[in-house]
Amino acid sequence: MAGFAVTLVIIVLGAGLLAALKVARQRHSGLAQAIALVKLRTLFRLRLPDRQPGSAPHGPIVHVYPRQSGLDAAVLWSVLDRNCLHVLHPDDQRSLILFGMRLFARTAHEGDTAAIEAALADGQPVCVPCPADAEPAPETLAAYRALAALARKHGAVMRAMHVRGSRFSIWSAYPRSEAPRHLLPQLKLAQSDLLDFNDVSPASNGATAPRDEDRVHDLLAEARLASNDLDRGLFLAFRDAADRYGKAGAVLEDALGGKLTYKQMLIGARVLGARFAAISQPGEALGVMLPNANAAIVTFLALQSAGRVAAMLNYTAGPAALVSALSTAKIRTVLASHAFVEKAGLEAQVSAIEKAGVTIIWLEELRESVSRMEKATAFLSWRRPLRAVKANDPAVILFTSGSEGTPKGVVLSHRNIHANAAQAEARIDISVRDKLFNVLPVFHCFGLTGGAILPLLYGVRLFLYPSPLHYRIIPAVAREVKPSIMFGTDTFLAGYARTAKDTDFSSLRLIVAGAEAVRAETRRIYRERFDATIIEGFGMTETAPVAAVNSGSHNKDGTVGRLLPAMALRLEPVEGINDAGRLFVSGPNVMLGYMLASNPGVLQPLADGWHDSGDIVAVDEDGYIAIRGRAKRFAKIAGEMISLGAIELMVQQLWPEDFHAAVAVADSRKGERIVLVTTRMPALRDELREYSRRFGATDLMVPAAIVNVPEIPLLGSGKTDYVTAQKIADEWIKSHRTDSAAS
Repeated sequence: MAGFAVTLVIIVLGAGLLAALKVARQRHSGLAQAIALVKLRTLFRLRLPDRQPGSAPHGPIVHVYPRQSGLDAAVLWSVLDRNCLHVLHPDDQRSLILFGMRLFARTAHEGDTAAIEAALADGQPVCVPCPADAEPAPETLAAYRALAALARKHGAVMRAMHVRGSRFSIWSAYPRSEAPRHLLPQLKLAQSDLLDFNDVSPASNGATAPRDEDRVHDLLAEARLASNDLDRGLFLAFRDAADRYGKAGAVLEDALGGKLTYKQMLIGARVLGARFAAISQPGEALGVMLPNANAAIVTFLALQSAGRVAAMLNYTAGPAALVSALSTAKIRTVLASHAFVEKAGLEAQVSAIEKAGVTIIWLEELRESVSRMEKATAFLSWRRPLRAVKANDPAVILFTSGSEGTPKGVVLSHRNIHANAAQAEARIDISVRDKLFNVLPVFHCFGLTGGAILPLLYGVRLFLYPSPLHYRIIPAVAREVKPSIMFGTDTFLAGYARTAKDTDFSSLRLIVAGAEAVRAETRRIYRERFDATIIEGFGMTETAPVAAVNSGSHNKDGTVGRLLPAMALRLEPVEGINDAGRLFVSGPNVMLGYMLASNPGVLQPLADGWHDSGDIVAVDEDGYIAIRGRAKRFAKIAGEMISLGAIELMVQQLWPEDFHAAVAVADSRKGERIVLVTTRMPALRDELREYSRRFGATDLMVPAAIVNVPEIPLLGSGKTDYVTAQKIADEWIKSHRTDSAAS
């Protein structure tokens, strides 16, 4: 028996040596490197990029990588050029697992600039570790700048590398509270494109002369994004998250007190998915009319498992808009809840759905009819989706807010949504230590991707609250839940602050705001009262939704941040506007296309991969985007283009505690004139005119009329409902014309 064991060991070692010799010959590497690569592939199922890691057309190259564990250095040594100089972190210089690497590789200690310079001067590659934070500290940015200067000096190009999964190894540089440990985590190596610092052509983020440190930062984010498995369907992406974070206990919780682990979510999804598959065709869209609760997430995952498309219905839009959405996406079945319909008072919506000939499946009845056999089958096969899908297949249909016209169906693929979550994770530091408090409805893209899918894909605990309109209740719930991250809109955040106690939001470290501009007053209140930072982002349903975001390391007031990794933008000129242009964007998160009411159920794909955002923006030299307004929200007065958004900003600074909407109405003399709809009482035009001069505004920016309202109309997503605001202004103008004629 002992002889057999010895023989077996000899055979295994011999096979390993033969495999290493083959790898060394194929990759032109040293035998020690090849042995290390074979070990990593065998033990950690290491996957490599399609193209040879570390290859460069000519001259020296600087490889940078975020050091997450000692495995990073081992992986990079095994695949990079045998002559590469590896700069080692102090912990890696003492590590036993890297003893063999230190014997055979060229190494230098961290901070040894002379060794780096000497290698680059000889035309040799170098590999340098960086801190792993997605939001680098000022000293890290300074180190990026110094490294870029060395590369420029020696004519070297730079490439970023990222080893996905190494942070979860037993040699992780992260505390256990931020990265669960696995004995043999699966590893994936990804790399960015090459960066030449002597090339000063405009960057894809719109920056005309990007700073060196920002170029390095963006390169690292690009590699981090590429390390995600974006070629998988969403169900498998959630399964991967369960493997990575599943031992952390309950990850999903709602206001009803329900708590679910990853495994429980996916088992429930298998049970429901089998039922959904039985009543629909592959690729068919099923409507989802559910609140922010655990059932909504399980239902969403069930549709992904079954290879169906989740059409998230905006139940706050009213019966007519709801029926229009059903027709646009050719939805035959809606998934809903008796309890939710009764509590939210949606009987009119239900009646309209049934009158349209659409079947409603009630989840309570479905749950009661599930057999033990179905549950057992789901328990045994929870890791596998019911139907395989491709990453570019449709996964979700969301409907535009209709704030400026008829809502359209926006079709997003599995890749679109997964990519957008990964893009955000590459820019904002999150971990299993965080808890996200989501009040934004999942029928809105910000609430779905940012508020539900993003946290669950990256191990962040999620608490769902059913309505953002409960201004008095939400602060008290936050006090009990103790979230570290919260998503919201300016309107909602300002409403919570008015009723909150100073300790209600004390657990928050970060608030991400979108959908509308954040007022300076809202930032001040959260900073001074709750010691919480609001960072502003920008997006649209068509980009799944985030396109740009500020962060802890890159934040500029008055902007919505910098473009996300792997995205590109272009600005097209607009008549009458000299300092901004119409924004077009492209990237892996940009939608497949629209479904329109004029051609129900038919996808209208983007012609060239570029989406016309309809926004007028300016991009500064560092790539920060400032929104000037919607193209449709410019008034043409006496031949000059006036931004209604800029008027709202000016009025907001004068009356920061109130809410305002500027709209344009027809004018026989000047083409258009501006009407301000405001909650300010009284709102004096003379006061506004005087302030506009101090603000530096032209006389054309002073509203010609002011309409007082008790509340600014809002959409369910928290955005200003400009369609209703326009009607208020039109009716006010019409009534005053009538009064003038009568007098």
